Amino acid sequence: MTESVPGGQSAALTYTSYLALEEILGAQRPRSDEHDEMLFIVIHQVYELWFKQILHELELLQRCLEKGDTPHSVRTLRRVLTILKVVVAQIDVLETMTPRQFTSFRTRLDASSGFQSGQFRELEAVLGRRDRRMLTPYAKDSVAYERVTAAMSRPAVFDSFLRYLAGAGYDIAAEHLNRDVRTQWTEDEEVQRVLIQVYADDSGPSTVADLLVDLDEGMQEWRYRHVKMVERTIGAKSGTGGSAGAAYLRSTLFHSVFPDLWAVRSQL
Repeated sequence: MTESVPGGQSAALTYTSYLALEEILGAQRPRSDEHDEMLFIVIHQVYELWFKQILHELELLQRCLEKGDTPHSVRTLRRVLTILKVVVAQIDVLETMTPRQFTSFRTRLDASSGFQSGQFRELEAVLGRRDRRMLTPYAKDSVAYERVTAAMSRPAVFDSFLRYLAGAGYDIAAEHLNRDVRTQWTEDEEVQRVLIQVYADDSGPSTVADLLVDLDEGMQEWRYRHVKMVERTIGAKSGTGGSAGAAYLRSTLFHSVFPDLWAVRSQL
């Protein structure tokens, strides 16, 4: 393989150039001489890369669902779940850093905070969260503001799942299929009655439904591990950038992404 270089010449594509390793490996810029700041930077950069991949996969998932493509929907969900396991496992690496080690460079972080992760807010929006407070950290002309706003204006994953069920012959009301996707979805008894039928049929759609439950559970596991990591690192202190730290993170626990898929459990 070749790639163009200045002067119109071509150079062989290498492992380093294909993966843009010079840019990636040069993107760690510690603001102190503390040894552990490098780990902190690398972990969070890797998180962002995984968030990017999850968003990439969920975009494919929604296309597959809306086409009624069960096999590829299942495969894509399984890939997302595997990535989530890696994301959660990375917390073990971060927890090798003691509170004192983190404190040694924490003041150098200034106003930066994980709460500012535009990709994570976009992920929440793709999964159905409709809360304009998510936009607060971003300037209106920023890429993050634009992407999160766009995600809150498109059908969420559950909207695509309902269209998938309708395409598979299940009786999903037109008002649900044509709802204003800019608004927050709330539990619906009519949809739950359809889900009971989906599980009774024990076919492809029930497999997709269970994998969506796994996705929801994976997100909740990530939130729980994240809050415990923050608590063991900074306790009850405010987070970086003046955020509420663990107190805010605890408030996000046990909120279902797909509430109907959990509610129907007691009816099966």
